Amino acid sequence: MKRLLTFLVVLALIGYLSFKGAVWWLADQRLSEARKALEDVGVIDRGEIRSGIDGQLVLGDGSYQDYRLTRPVEFDRVMFNAHSPLALLTALVNPADLPGQWSLQAENLRLMLDTNMFRNWVTAGSVMTPALFSPVCGPDHRQHLGSGDLLRLGVSGVSGEALVIQGADGLYGELTTVNAGSVEVDWPGARLNLVDLPGIAESSSSAMIVTLRDGGLMRRVAAYCSRESGVETAEWASIVMDTFSDALRTRGFSASEQLLALYRQWLTEGGELTLELDPSAPVWGVPVKVDGAATDDSLSVRYNRSEVPDVYLTRVEPEFPEQPEAMLEPIVTGGNGDDGTNIVAGWNPADREEADSWIGRTVRVTLENGNVVEGRLVSVDDSRMEIARPVEGGEVAYPIAIRLIATFEVWRRGQAR
Repeated sequence: MKRLLTFLVVLALIGYLSFKGAVWWLADQRLSEARKALEDVGVIDRGEIRSGIDGQLVLGDGSYQDYRLTRPVEFDRVMFNAHSPLALLTALVNPADLPGQWSLQAENLRLMLDTNMFRNWVTAGSVMTPALFSPVCGPDHRQHLGSGDLLRLGVSGVSGEALVIQGADGLYGELTTVNAGSVEVDWPGARLNLVDLPGIAESSSSAMIVTLRDGGLMRRVAAYCSRESGVETAEWASIVMDTFSDALRTRGFSASEQLLALYRQWLTEGGELTLELDPSAPVWGVPVKVDGAATDDSLSVRYNRSEVPDVYLTRVEPEFPEQPEAMLEPIVTGGNGDDGTNIVAGWNPADREEADSWIGRTVRVTLENGNVVEGRLVSVDDSRMEIARPVEGGEVAYPIAIRLIATFEVWRRGQAR
């Protein structure tokens, strides 16, 4: 009996160690394949690999660095739960053969913000269709809310937890952050295939239910961007509505009055917004009225749990806004400075390419739309410069894209500025 018990203990220990070793080796192989598949766009640091006998695979202290971004996405713990050791081994041997029910949970998922989140080669010379949901945030209405603005709002990073649950009746996912709200997705009938991610759109005939909660962020954004744009919040919201309508027209659509009112309310007040979207349908299932025909169709939308009717689009002829011509730099005359250029006492034109030599000095930039920003030059990089402007209690450094600057001037000759 003692020998039998010893044999069983040794056999269980061998089985346990074999399971742990097999899971580690298979997970390392699959992650190596994923790293190779993504090597053109980013790099995966898998961190530590651990497993549980109940069918759990855990990655600890890893990250993913997208080459287009200046900061990585990091995590403390990512756990895949297959609910049984056999199902876990099967999934690792063949990722296309996932169990009928599984979950994936990421803890302390975080992305620290930088003033320039995208690398220069991503944004240099890029011509993009105007963004739909990118609020105006600056004296030039082509300048939109960016990571630098969020930093000045006190949002130094986005962190939280993510959860994906695949059940027999569909797919559920949520991302909950500390300071930027949350998003939930409930998709009845959908199934996620890791080998064929685009195929998820065809895996279900049902619409997905998306719920957004802003966590109070939108009110802060509205107050900040209206102040930076030099207008009241109501006027700033009207400007954003105009840019949103223009962006829709470039795509051949116009928004219903209720859709505009809903976006304006969300923009200034935030709250909870629930939409039913269909990724496999045109325009994600938003009803489109053609040739002025009447329609009773409306996107299913609830704002703060109240139904919002008459949310739809109308097909129109695409309109592309004209780009303003660059302003000419003013001609000035006067004596010769130390560098041999003509200068006058007061504002003098300077070369934008050498703007970093004027850091700490008072400068004035005229944007292509005619707006003027004056203040102390704080920093300069390849794509933007920051100008500090006085506010109550101190200064606020404001980023300005260099490509939007028509003229760059420096206050010289010892004037009291």
